Amino acid sequence: MEFVKLGNANLNVSRICLGCMGFGNAATGQHSWTVDEETTRAIMKHALEQGINYY
Repeated sequence: MEFVKLGNANLNVSRICLGCMGFGNAATGQHSWTVDEETTRAIMKHALEQGINYY
């Protein structure tokens, strides 16, 4: 994974950012297209394994 500085901060983040708006409970959340906790955990686990640290 390639990392870059985040603005002027002394933080290194992955060049790829994982958006999290699709994570949640479709039955009680704001969006009907969100994925459940089990699916969210699988996506997050895979992202972490690939070196993504920017969410």
